[in-house]
Amino acid sequence: MKVLGIVGSRRKSGNTSRLVERALEACLQGGAETQCIYLSDYKYIGCTGCEGCRKTYKCVIQDGMQEIYTALESADAIVLGSPTYFYNVTADVKAFIERLYCQEIFHEADRSVWTSMNEVLGGKYAVSIAVCEQEDERDMGVTSKVMDMSLAALGYRVVDSVKALRLYEKNDVLENEVYLDQAYKAGLKLARSLELRSSVLGVLKG
Repeated sequence: MKVLGIVGSRRKSGNTSRLVERALEACLQGGAETQCIYLSDYKYIGCTGCEGCRKTYKCVIQDGMQEIYTALESADAIVLGSPTYFYNVTADVKAFIERLYCQEIFHEADRSVWTSMNEVLGGKYAVSIAVCEQEDERDMGVTSKVMDMSLAALGYRVVDSVKALRLYEKNDVLENEVYLDQAYKAGLKLARSLELRSSVLGVLKG
């Protein structure tokens, strides 16, 4: 079992990364192998709409996303985190999600009929973590929703969504046991979901 943490904040060791790492800590203790990447470490652009992936289901743009694709392929689950920028995910996360379009597969005669690469291969799991400096969840806008809906469309079952408010200064979350606990429990739920799948597959394979 492998879980990939994906941090969409350019502030390393900030609130978003702390919560993603907390979730991964729980995954590790739950028996999963973990890896954490920061999107800001990779140079890539958003989807250009070229449709070069239509036949192969692989993106033709050769940039940093190719390394991220490799990490995603080897992971059974992901923890995706983003701070809120103008009521939405960061530009890095938005471009990352756009570039996963190559994993969506549409019927040639009817584009209302579609599936995803992950769904075809049996599905994967995810946790989303959204961070906002304001006190009212409405000020988080669509940050959490964008991640959850996009991941679901890509064949990930989102087992938990953490929404952390009132976090602005770099280490604010370290003084907030509630959100640290939520992230940990989300990671534990993710690990247990993978464990359950593994045990069921073991029974089915006899």
